Amino acid sequence: METLKTLPLERDDPFQPPAVLKELHGPLHPMTYADGRPGWLVTGHAEARAVLDDPRFSNTSQGAAPPIKELAPPEGLADLVIPPGFFIAMDDPEHSRYRRLLTGHFSMRKMRRLEPRIQEIIDGRLDEMAHAGAPADLVRAFALPIPSLVICELLGVPYAERSRFQDTTARAVNLDNSIEERGAAGAELMAYLSELVGRKRADPGEDLLSELAAGGELDHEELTGAATLLLTAGHETTANMLSLGTFLLLCRPDQADLVRADPGVAQSAVEELMRYLSITHIGPIRVARADVPLAGQTIRAGETVTISLPAVNRDPARFPDPDRFDVTRQAGQQLGFSHGIHQCLGQQLARLEMRLAYPALLRRFPTLRLAVPAEEVPLRPRATIYGVAALPVTW
Repeated sequence: METLKTLPLERDDPFQPPAVLKELHGPLHPMTYADGRPGWLVTGHAEARAVLDDPRFSNTSQGAAPPIKELAPPEGLADLVIPPGFFIAMDDPEHSRYRRLLTGHFSMRKMRRLEPRIQEIIDGRLDEMAHAGAPADLVRAFALPIPSLVICELLGVPYAERSRFQDTTARAVNLDNSIEERGAAGAELMAYLSELVGRKRADPGEDLLSELAAGGELDHEELTGAATLLLTAGHETTANMLSLGTFLLLCRPDQADLVRADPGVAQSAVEELMRYLSITHIGPIRVARADVPLAGQTIRAGETVTISLPAVNRDPARFPDPDRFDVTRQAGQQLGFSHGIHQCLGQQLARLEMRLAYPALLRRFPTLRLAVPAEEVPLRPRATIYGVAALPVTW
């Protein structure tokens, strides 16, 4: 069995997984990490679910060998410190303690109450696009503002201060920046949110951060860490899905017509777009606490396992004809929102934003098309969340 030297990231086609992944046979592959330690790459859907379900795999960064050289910590910082409240990088019972405080705020019932306001935000952005006229960068005009506005309102972050977190988040997730630069950006974002949490404690409003501050279960540092996670995840991933998803739909006009003509198709379209694009292209990453048998191999205690979602979501054993993009496909078991106890807390919010935004955009601008050749659309292959840097469109 050939050992991979690194996690494949580079794509020849913006909508297809890296070619190396297509050449692999089987669901599990040995991989050598940046610091020379042995590990594994999971490309099978069933095996990915098994890893994400198994408490013998740790989700903490301590001891984890990064999947590519650029993610390796500098000398002397091998054990990264998880900020208090940043529960995505914690195991139970710490993880569940934070998640229990937040789950009700992202329930289906809460999302249904938010739907009219989200639709209002979407319509407002479409009005501004129409007023400004073509051409436009869909990322800046539509894809980024919508989830940013929504998460700002939900958390109680002043939207006028959005540049402070959008710019720092972009620097923090860009793998072309040094680890020191990414760390500084993360520290800058946390400093801003620490200041904001202080404001919420002194003068609470009707928002999630104010409610958590008043609840008393989280101290200042814990609430700052949780706010950092929610704000970053709440706009970065959805913004990339809206822009990259629109790029794909504009390149597949027959599929765009289905979404435009039938609002009922939007729900399956969102799942298929999540499956087909798999913008979380680095991880999830887990570290074995004990020896674990998987796919005929043994993952040794201390070894790192990286799950390749672009490969997992194209596993023909789970998705027949996986390279075919079909917005009517029932792709409900795609793993774009992960699986198990760490399944994305805000997945219903993200689904709702996409389900409303795609058809609204396509109906408002029925002649929407790329303003440049597809091969000139700038991509973000070196970001932790895959997507486009800009999407020039006209109508």
